[in-house]
Amino acid sequence: MAEECNHQCSTCSVNCSSRERESLTEKQNDASDVKHVIGIVSGKGGVGKSLVTSMLAVLMQRRGYRTAILDADITGPSIPKSFGIGTGSVNGSELGMIPPRTKTGIEVMSLNLLIDDEAKPVVWRGPIIAGTVKQFWTDVAWNDVDYMFVDMPPGTGDVPLTVFQSLPVDGIIVVSSPQELVSLIVEKAVNMASLMNIPVLGLIENYSYFKCPNCNTEHKIFGESNIEKLAEAHHLKVLAKIPIDPALAKLCDKGIIELMDCNALDAAADLLEKLPASEKK
Repeated sequence: MAEECNHQCSTCSVNCSSRERESLTEKQNDASDVKHVIGIVSGKGGVGKSLVTSMLAVLMQRRGYRTAILDADITGPSIPKSFGIGTGSVNGSELGMIPPRTKTGIEVMSLNLLIDDEAKPVVWRGPIIAGTVKQFWTDVAWNDVDYMFVDMPPGTGDVPLTVFQSLPVDGIIVVSSPQELVSLIVEKAVNMASLMNIPVLGLIENYSYFKCPNCNTEHKIFGESNIEKLAEAHHLKVLAKIPIDPALAKLCDKGIIELMDCNALDAAADLLEKLPASEKK
């Protein structure tokens, strides 16, 4: 990629890796107008990608933006549960699939909304899963969306590769937790994004600490954090440290995450607001 690349391939004559990625990008649905696509990723499961995805969508919606969530975790979707959206809630028209809206108006598309039993396992091979993710972009009428958050499955396999190549991703946010092993795996996700010429907007650490409600002492349940060292090594920003908060877990379990009272992701939301306006994708 050229040093002065502005990602406007239509006006550039340089034949670089960024242009190759651009050529694989799928056209969004004719009825859609998605302005920014943000991937929420990690190299390991169970670190809270879905929680961060949900919280960011809620926070940006509260700031007056139109937000949406594309649940790309096909085999382990959890977004509908957090927002209290039931199965069979997707309608169709000549425009394509119409994503249901949450109580505050966030558009959501997830495989769990298309099946008759959310507990039924999805036993599909990689190419079918990847194809479904593409269809969630091309066959869904997303309407007018300022920020779409893509909740990724863990790892660096088929789905992240499909999203990075097929969707016009503006950048990713990498979610981690304090364990040393997780940090090593997170580095793989960061390196994959670099390989694919996808900007890493910053790191978010979940389960960072637990604050005692009686004495306000912070306890490092999962050990001391090394996220600053990880961020420094890759010249990245630490956007947030989310504490262990049973109240957030309860809101997700009850399907009312939109009632959250947490300002841990304010800095991440500030960064998203500063993203440059992009051409219609």
